[in-house]
Amino acid sequence: MAAEIQPKPLTRKPILLQRVEGSQEVVNMAVIVPKEEGVISVSEDRTVRVWLKRDSGQYWPSIYHVMPSPCSCMSFNPETRRLSIGLDNGTISEFILSEDYNKMTPVKNYQAHQSRVTMIQFVLELEWVLSTGQDKQFAWHCSESGQRLGGYRTSAVASGLQFDVETRHVFIGDQSGQVTILKLEQENCTLVTTFRGHTGGVTALCWDPVQRVLFSGSSDHSVIMWDIGGRKGTAIELQGHNDKVQALSYAQHTRQLISCGGDGGIVVWNMDVERQETPEWLDSDSCQKCDQPFFWNFKQMWDSKKIGLRQHHCRKCGKAVCGKCSSKRSPIPLMGFEFEVRVCDSCHEAITDEERQKDRIYSRNGCSNPNHDWSSKADVRVVGEKPKS
Repeated sequence: MAAEIQPKPLTRKPILLQRVEGSQEVVNMAVIVPKEEGVISVSEDRTVRVWLKRDSGQYWPSIYHVMPSPCSCMSFNPETRRLSIGLDNGTISEFILSEDYNKMTPVKNYQAHQSRVTMIQFVLELEWVLSTGQDKQFAWHCSESGQRLGGYRTSAVASGLQFDVETRHVFIGDQSGQVTILKLEQENCTLVTTFRGHTGGVTALCWDPVQRVLFSGSSDHSVIMWDIGGRKGTAIELQGHNDKVQALSYAQHTRQLISCGGDGGIVVWNMDVERQETPEWLDSDSCQKCDQPFFWNFKQMWDSKKIGLRQHHCRKCGKAVCGKCSSKRSPIPLMGFEFEVRVCDSCHEAITDEERQKDRIYSRNGCSNPNHDWSSKADVRVVGEKPKS
């Protein structure tokens, strides 16, 4: 009797559907046109291109428009077919695409910035156009009148922009590592607060308006979840990359955060789990474990006739410790540390083997081996417990 052929298991491997030649130079942004099987792209070669899928299955250019300056970013609203394009010269140009996506009609230009526009967000509910530029300015305009409503100067060039329509709060991440929260009115803004938890520049922001949490990715390889609505600024640090975080995306219906890194990895974080808050790093002039002075504590060094030591921090308790008292490393998945991080000796002893493995689920095309070598490119890791029932 012939052996029964078992069906091959389904994999989660992505399937390449189509390649589109979007530009002769760098494509700075591309969006999918919903329900039309189309793609809009803007690039450094100054072109705006709209590609539509034909009956043959191939994508063909329906619009090829040349702008007066390299195109740095864009915002597209499918409901109104409004396309806002940021340029290298600081201008934002607005167009309306025809219903068949074969024509783009100029509407107006905003002289928004003194240099390259870095981000644009169109808010249909308020008819606002929000933008940031390399001139360290955040600005918002009325899309009906074209009038500038207000602006705010950030501490560094902005590299992340999110907006909450309900409360009219805007979140701006910049290259200094700071996140600024502003409350926008019709013609003025108020500084609410600033967050600084990254040691590198902010590279991406993502806002969940339902749970009211903000995610920030950084060049310091970390992602921080700021619980703005629930616990007023509680911060949880997520460490899952060996290089800078390039982009963030959040799925509200599954409460999954996706982070993409310069290490070629894609990490899927299950945020529907309880995680411990990242402790605040404590300040001290001497090790809070052995009382050895740090190198700037000249008085204690002189009194004790000892050479000052370098200061470190335990990632679990936040205490200032010397290298000898924090020689151990451990993953702490419950706090979001999927890789081994510095902990003081007492915290290392308190962490159980079960806690070190808790919530650690890795997956790459069905592979669940925690010892898998993740150094290769395009790795996908799923981190977290199964969603709560």
